Amino acid sequence: MTTPRRRAARPHRRPTVLGVIGELLVTAGVLVLLFLGWQVWWNNLVLAGQQTNAAAQQSQKWIDDALKAPKPAPDTSTAQVDPPVMAKPAPYQPFAVMYVPRLGADWKRTIRQTVDVERVLNSYTAGVGHYIDTQLPGQVGNFAVAGHDSGWGNTFIDLSKLHIGDRIYVQTADGWYTYVFRNFEYVQPSAVQVLLPVPRQPQATPTERLMTITTCNPPFHAGERLIAYNVFQSYAPPQDVPSEIAAAVGQGG
Repeated sequence: MTTPRRRAARPHRRPTVLGVIGELLVTAGVLVLLFLGWQVWWNNLVLAGQQTNAAAQQSQKWIDDALKAPKPAPDTSTAQVDPPVMAKPAPYQPFAVMYVPRLGADWKRTIRQTVDVERVLNSYTAGVGHYIDTQLPGQVGNFAVAGHDSGWGNTFIDLSKLHIGDRIYVQTADGWYTYVFRNFEYVQPSAVQVLLPVPRQPQATPTERLMTITTCNPPFHAGERLIAYNVFQSYAPPQDVPSEIAAAVGQGG
């Protein structure tokens, strides 16, 4: 009878100091990445909520003011009715609230004068900035605004989802300006000609009322700019909330 041989036991490898340190560093790195990811996600969520609340408060104040002292309806006896145009706001002044139903049923942001990163685009009470040398809501020419695509509330992270014909509502103390999305353009960050009164045509005289939205593209990168062009459709007094966004404004039945 033969006795089965025992396999020689492999020697137990004792952990080395370098090995332990390496494992600890890998674990720490994974935890740091998870924490940073959570912090970015949570920060964007909190900031988006605060920007939305600030816009809702500003929007409601203008509606309340209008109801206390209604503005007369524009004279429609002539073929062409020009919408009112406000005086140029002071730097950093909040002067409009923007609603884009395609970006979410409750999506809204305050527009401040200038596109200053820290005081406007990264602000807890704004998120969208107005290019100071461009036109104002309802004015002939190009009303141009900017916002982050990702980070600091992810303001325009879904801008590329706009469909032709989507409406964009801009509310000011003077009323509601409705723009309709027309087309996209992808450009280099240096392509400032998109901000001209007639985009990319420095010698042209503007005849349309345009709204241009700019943001970085693709999300989480800044290699190029996504441009959304919109054309003015209509104006309504401040107390006449557009039906499409009545619920978002808080006026739904």
